[in-house]
Amino acid sequence: MSNYQEKFIIGLGNPGKRYDNNRHNIGFLFIQKFAEKYNSKFVLKNKLKSKYSEFISDEAIYRMFMPNTFMNNSGEAIRAILDWFKVDKDKLIVVVDDIDIPLGKIRVRKKGSSGGHNGLKSIINHLNSKEFLRIRIGIGSPPLIENNKKSNTISHVLGNFSIQEKLILDKIFCKLIESLQKLNDNNENSIICELNSFKD
Repeated sequence: MSNYQEKFIIGLGNPGKRYDNNRHNIGFLFIQKFAEKYNSKFVLKNKLKSKYSEFISDEAIYRMFMPNTFMNNSGEAIRAILDWFKVDKDKLIVVVDDIDIPLGKIRVRKKGSSGGHNGLKSIINHLNSKEFLRIRIGIGSPPLIENNKKSNTISHVLGNFSIQEKLILDKIFCKLIESLQKLNDNNENSIICELNSFKD
């Protein structure tokens, strides 16, 4: 497979049925949607600390991961993936939720802080670097109930998507899949601009 371009796409989330449709699991939901398009199944790989799926399309091999470590320890799985495949962090594409971005918007950066996201924080700690491609999908801010912002945030991110929100997600996921399939070393910046200006 030496002639194939390899794409390492990691969706972040929490393992377990109770979290399946949580807003915090948007990375898992995206990865599953992408693999589903190619009828590609996931298998738990303990050495990768992840559920793993792979498929080939248009001379690219897609390696898809859903860490089995829970969100706050996502960096353990990322480290295991890089070590096993012997690839550098610049090959990574990490997909996460973001409460500071409105639902229906996407933000892509090649480096940056965690922005308070525990999954990104764990990855930065385990890689000792802020330089990896991350795709943040907006889930919107929680509605303000009384003055307990922390409690509101937790219930919001661990809450499930509504039917209406899922329709918006479908459009985002379709756009992301299309863009990631076009992505290569020569057009990375233009794809990033395209995704950052996306409106559902």
